[in-house]
Amino acid sequence: MKLFKEILFTLFAIAFVTLVPQSGIVPLPFVYTIPVLLFIWLFLKKDREHFADLGFSFKRFEIKAVLIGTVAAIVLFAFLNYAFFPLLAKIVKLAPADLGGYNKLKHNTPFYIFILAMGWVVGGFYEEIVFHGFIFTRLEKLMPGKYAVTISFWLSNIIFALYHLQLGTSGVINAFMAGIVYHALMLRYKRNIWYSIFCHAVFDTIALTFIYLGY
Repeated sequence: MKLFKEILFTLFAIAFVTLVPQSGIVPLPFVYTIPVLLFIWLFLKKDREHFADLGFSFKRFEIKAVLIGTVAAIVLFAFLNYAFFPLLAKIVKLAPADLGGYNKLKHNTPFYIFILAMGWVVGGFYEEIVFHGFIFTRLEKLMPGKYAVTISFWLSNIIFALYHLQLGTSGVINAFMAGIVYHALMLRYKRNIWYSIFCHAVFDTIALTFIYLGY
């Protein structure tokens, strides 16, 4: 009975943190981050845990995370855009990612600066804490045996990819591939989420800059 309740609580938590941002319940852009992070804090408090248990702690910040995250983001962006997707296009006919929501970004410097800042706060910090910190560790707790990390890794990145469904099939695939790299970095460096934060944020910075410049 206790396990059943834990599963229900976990499924509810995952549904809450993934669906609230998409639901429009919070009308102002990006403000949904506040209730979601508050919810995560309360959920962790229930289990006598802290954000440090998700891999996020200011004490664990290190310059190495900035350097490795930046290099990984550059390599990842180049690989996806100049190798993976061009090759995939020769095998399967896919429409480009739906970036219609970013049309106002082209050559609009004030809006670019605002979206760039949100890319770091929401894309970097928020999404990594939610998906590769909170959702991953909740799933890991439910999984029995030696494959808990592996199964939770793939499930959390599938959820991360589907969270970007509004970007179309190409956008979902892009998010899945990028999410794997972000998450792998975190796990590689002793579950220090700063590595995935910087990789994610720099990747988004490059992507947003390309859109701003009209590429």
